[in-house]
Amino acid sequence: MGILEFFNEGQVYEVLLITRSNVAPVGVVRAGRVLSFRLFGGRSAGELGEYPYASIQITNDAELLVKLALNFETHLEFGGDGRYRWIRGLPGVYGEVKSREKEYVDEIGKTKILECSLEPKGFIEGNLPPRPLSRADFHLIEMAVHLTRLLPAVEGGKEEVVERLYDEVISNYRMYKRFGGRSKVADRMVKMAKAGLGESPKNVR
Repeated sequence: MGILEFFNEGQVYEVLLITRSNVAPVGVVRAGRVLSFRLFGGRSAGELGEYPYASIQITNDAELLVKLALNFETHLEFGGDGRYRWIRGLPGVYGEVKSREKEYVDEIGKTKILECSLEPKGFIEGNLPPRPLSRADFHLIEMAVHLTRLLPAVEGGKEEVVERLYDEVISNYRMYKRFGGRSKVADRMVKMAKAGLGESPKNVR
């Protein structure tokens, strides 16, 4: 089982998906030897449609997860074996991705998602720094989750959804600061939320 032993079945784990030329955070769930995840469009989904080989790697760096989710600048070194590509230094697995497109409907609207599964063909060696997660880290990640939903909700004119998601971003920002968070990434997300809000008739603060 190797590294898969650290994934409890049925739980959602935030990890990094490395495709041919992209890196994106995804939530994976393990069932036996298979890791399943969903992609809501984006570059990774497009690449897997053309080249279904990917790596899944683990990080305990909440700020890195957020930066990659929001396409902020990062500095990563990559390795690989020709078919698979991965981030140097992070443990993980690689394998062929099986996927199928499916229609998905939620409060923001209707869209198409890619349902994916990966059964590891090999393991990637790496060592995570001994950095414990803080309570602030969880709120930083939650800010990013709500922000990535807020922006398409604004585009879709979902005013009530926009109001709730904006409040969630701000609420998590306040808790992040309360628990000692000092990353400028959090301040940048607040600015994005306010800019995305634009001239909302709800005039959310």
